[in-house]
Amino acid sequence: MILTSASAAALDAADPVAAAREHFILPPGVIYLDGNSLGALPRATPARLADVAVQEWGEGLIGSWNAADWIGAPARIGAKIAPLIGANPREVIAADSTSVNLFKLIAGALAMRPDRRVVLSEPGNFPTDLYMIEGLARMGLAELRLAPEEIAASIDEQVAVVVLSHVHYKTGAVHDMAAITAAAQAKGAMVLWDLSHSAGAIPVMLNVCNADLAVGCGYKYLCGGPGAPAFAYVAERHIAAFANPLSGWMGHAAPFAFADGYAPAPGIERLLCGTPAILGLAALEVGVETIAAIGITALDAKRAALTEAFAQSVLVLGAGHGLERVGPRDPAQRGSQIAFRHSEAWAINRALIARGVIGDFRAPDILRFGFAPAYVGYGNALIAAQTLAEILATKAWDCVEFRERLPVT
Repeated sequence: MILTSASAAALDAADPVAAAREHFILPPGVIYLDGNSLGALPRATPARLADVAVQEWGEGLIGSWNAADWIGAPARIGAKIAPLIGANPREVIAADSTSVNLFKLIAGALAMRPDRRVVLSEPGNFPTDLYMIEGLARMGLAELRLAPEEIAASIDEQVAVVVLSHVHYKTGAVHDMAAITAAAQAKGAMVLWDLSHSAGAIPVMLNVCNADLAVGCGYKYLCGGPGAPAFAYVAERHIAAFANPLSGWMGHAAPFAFADGYAPAPGIERLLCGTPAILGLAALEVGVETIAAIGITALDAKRAALTEAFAQSVLVLGAGHGLERVGPRDPAQRGSQIAFRHSEAWAINRALIARGVIGDFRAPDILRFGFAPAYVGYGNALIAAQTLAEILATKAWDCVEFRERLPVT
């Protein structure tokens, strides 16, 4: 579908998710297409953070660990994330960062496969996933192998764990979770899924796919705020045998017994390490509740239609100016984003931002647009496509201001 003013208005009027935009604070005049990097601010978050800071911290002081159940926040919020990723509440914990959780789960998987050292991933996976494997390799605990061909065909009896992003951060391509998990398990390997670009955007069925392990961040489609705590999933069948290599006191079976020796908590709490970041968890909880209330099924249906309408509109309106579409054409095989390749992608993105259309750039030449259906509509998509086409046609990107590189892209 190629969007027009009339069709976009009709689609927005009929959109069952449209009212959700009121649950988010967005600057006037801005079309925000970077929800796959940092989700928008839920309207309820500032008041919740103020309550935690002023009442629970300021008035309740240390008593709020009990009275406000700060101590239960990681498991409580993990249980709220669980339905969004097809897990049960006892399998998910909110804690630490995605990178830290990757380390914990990869190291834990290696320990569960002591006769194997290979951690298999793919070229172009998100860098922190590969860097964490490299770090374990430098410690002598792992051997990184990048699949030279199709993932399932590269799994052999030397592989301890396969580490993949469910949705690729550049192209939006979605791996077949069920097929790859089954192929790995048939060879005696485990699979760790990075759900950072999946959770809160598309349906994820960890238990249906018999998944082993997963991680994900809280600040993209879950709208938990910059640097929000991440989450970790361990299938219930693995929890008793899973050893957290970062055996901090909060993962202890009785942290306030202050015993010298470490004894892991019996459940998913063993994935904890240090003291929970309460302000960050409070913001994440609001974001998760906001997305869960809208419903992943409704969000996914709009995602599929919205991203394809935008892509088709850009290709028609911006034809002849060097844009190359990247990633799967089938909405069922991609996440909630659209990407294009262009030799001047950096400068084009800066020109878009200057005109109030916020997408992002991924090196070396990718324009990436993340659609969070909770707060992006068809009218927004049309204006973004028209603005991009105008910038391309007039070469408005071709100036010193837009070529200047910034530290964060």
